[in-house]
Amino acid sequence: MNSQTDRQTEEALADRMRRVIARTSRRMRREAGGRLTPTQLAALASVDRRGAVTPGELAEIEGVRRPSMTRVVGNLVDEGMVDKRPDPTDGRCSLLSVTPAGAAYLDQHRSRKSAWLARVLEELGEEDARTLERAAAILENALKEDPA
Repeated sequence: MNSQTDRQTEEALADRMRRVIARTSRRMRREAGGRLTPTQLAALASVDRRGAVTPGELAEIEGVRRPSMTRVVGNLVDEGMVDKRPDPTDGRCSLLSVTPAGAAYLDQHRSRKSAWLARVLEELGEEDARTLERAAAILENALKEDPA
């Protein structure tokens, strides 16, 4: 095989993996249900992972503009998922943290997604399940440097 053929094969595999990962993600989100939008859920999970963050930091983490994140944070505060309090070191800013209700919501959401995926894995043969276990390890290793 020449390098152009190798590159085309890698691109085809990348395209196939992208589609499968996206479909799996959408399906898990649908199976988990819930009242939050994907954007709100991602923001809540980021606050959960990072601990106390400012809305500006959260916007940067999520790759959105601050006015967009301000609306998302407002919705999360209204839903009782996130607490917003003054930053003790900078009175112009506020700090966001996950409330107990937000943490419980995330736990339930993640559990429902994991339960669905476990059912899918149970239906596979042992060899396919081991192959996916190895693929998960490979992807984890490849994504180590990605803080998201």
